[in-house]
This record gives sequence, structure tokens and C-alpha cells, in this order.
Amino acid sequence: MDFETLFKKISPRLKRIARNHNGHGFFIDEDDLYQEMCIHLWKNYKDGQPTGINEAYIVKGCEFHILNYLRKVREKARIVSLEKPINEEGGTLKDILPDGKEPLDKFIDRNLTINDIKNNGFSKREKEVFSLLLSGLTVRETGKELGISHVMVIKYKQRIIKKWQNKCKTKVTKNGKYLLL
Repeated sequence: MDFETLFKKISPRLKRIARNHNGHGFFIDEDDLYQEMCIHLWKNYKDGQPTGINEAYIVKGCEFHILNYLRKVREKARIVSLEKPINEEGGTLKDILPDGKEPLDKFIDRNLTINDIKNNGFSKREKEVFSLLLSGLTVRETGKELGISHVMVIKYKQRIIKKWQNKCKTKVTKNGKYLLL
């Protein structure tokens, strides 16, 4: 029997199996399971395995393949909570994932830059100043929050910029843009 004839005969049963096992693979849907069985069937047919075997045996073989496939996927899957802290600062996935208001590439670039700045050998106080300024506080508000003068906040801000420039070999222009040298 040629593959097309075999496939037309057992395809409805494969779809039913996919529907029955849908939901067991977390992020794998019915179509994924059906396609995986079709690929498995094609590989076996190409290798000459289903010749002389009845259709029920072939269908059961596809179902066993899907069950094994789901087991392997489940072993690799890692479910995490959006609310559970994932780093030392107590950040969650909800904080990290984009909210859709800005393009993903800009979001990722901005967050990588912020993390790079934070992990660039700054003192604890420099990190605190940077985080507060980044959150939108003014220099005076930051000083008040940390219990230091606004002049000291400006000095910390200048140190942060200088360290970042040294690391990246950048130059700050008059309009606040960074140029890579």
C-alpha cells in the first residue's frame, strides 16, 4: 500500500488520538501532536517499517510515539510563576516581560543596558542612586530617599556615567545621547 492511501485511511484516527491527548503537553496543542504523528508515520514508511502490518498496529505505534514524545517534553518543561521572585532584588517575570507598549527589541536592549550598568562594578550606594533615578525620582527626591544631599546624588550620577563611558568607550553629547567610539 502506498503512503497516500495509508495516510488517508488512518488520518482520522490520528486526529482523534491527538484530540484525546491534547492538554497533556502544557504548550503542545492538538495540531502539534497530529503533525508529530504524521512525521513519525512518514519516517517509518520511508524506512519500510509499516509494510505487512495492519492499520490498527500502525495507529497504536503512532499513539505510543506521541505518549513518549509528551513524556520527553514534560521532562524538559519548566513551569515558572510570573509572581515568584527570580533574582536577588526580588524581580519577577512579570517585571521582566514586556508590556507591549514598546517594541520588543528596544525593550530588551534597554533592559540589557540597565543590567550591564548595574553590574559594572558599582558600589552599593551607586546602585541605589541609579535605581532611584531610573525609577523616575528627581535628584532631590533621590537624595531625600537615601538621606544624602542632592549634591552627593549628582556626584554619584557623574561617577556612574563616567564608569559607563569607560566601559563602553562612549561619549555623552549635549542632548544626552550616547555615541560609541
